[in-house]
Amino acid sequence: MTMTKNNQGTAPTKIRLSAEKCAGHADHWLILTENTAEDVPNWLQQMIENAVIPTGLQTKNNQQPDYLLIAENGDAHINQVLSLKDGKPQELLTAFPAVNSPYGTNCVIERVVICEETADAVLRLRSKDGTILYAYDQLYTVNNNAYEQNVSYFVNFSAWAYNITSSKQDEVILVDDQQAIRYHRAFNDIVAANNGEVPTDIQEQIQNWEPDTDEPLAPVEINLGNMCAYLFGDTLGQEDEAWCQGQVLGKQNSKFYGKDIILFDVVILREPDADPLVVRIAAISNEQNQAIKVQDYIQANIWLQAAIYAQTQSD
Repeated sequence: MTMTKNNQGTAPTKIRLSAEKCAGHADHWLILTENTAEDVPNWLQQMIENAVIPTGLQTKNNQQPDYLLIAENGDAHINQVLSLKDGKPQELLTAFPAVNSPYGTNCVIERVVICEETADAVLRLRSKDGTILYAYDQLYTVNNNAYEQNVSYFVNFSAWAYNITSSKQDEVILVDDQQAIRYHRAFNDIVAANNGEVPTDIQEQIQNWEPDTDEPLAPVEINLGNMCAYLFGDTLGQEDEAWCQGQVLGKQNSKFYGKDIILFDVVILREPDADPLVVRIAAISNEQNQAIKVQDYIQANIWLQAAIYAQTQSD
């Protein structure tokens, strides 16, 4: 493993890993088929007929000269990266299933973990509210030389689900600490009195809040099945393998090379004073996830992806 700065002084820190330390895409293809030896080569050949060249942050014909990235425009599709020599494709370096997403949030790029042999990269991202996210970079070979430190980009987030299930509604925590209960009751009362808005002096109001009765405050039951949560992986270069729980805001059927898939639009982070993080999650259609409805809460193991096409969009 090596850690360096790009020749550009403002580029994010890069950590380079050998191919042996990178996970590869075998498990990602297994999300879609158990017959990878036959299906994947067929899909790679078929996608050439509808291939396009993404431009990402850079202008047309300004791709990194060592690579050629080809993709498709469908909801769920394939990206292929080929090495170039004298402008001619030489060999396939990597190929992976990708998901297009209209959803995202503004982030800065803090770090890039790269496997140069396969042209794979994982981004460490920090949203404007300070949340740390890790995602596989769909457009690394296009955007690599364009990334800068301390620049806000609009990052589109998508994912493939290894599995996705309804959250367990019977998972609850009983809070009986009086100080914690008081904080919870005060926060809810103050926000309700402000028409659902969190006032700027919320902490001061909580300090001054008094209950309506002198009786001990009743314990608070927190339903863990109705929470939004995101946990990234703990292995360097594989932090894009994540677990999440969230609420389904949208659901639609789609196809991936003849296979039925479902696209779930899921909010996985929703905190006061922060923009909600919505991710489009693709999953192979089956009886279990067909039963999931809009507004349901789900849990999923996902491979989180990022695509960056522009600097921060204006509100």
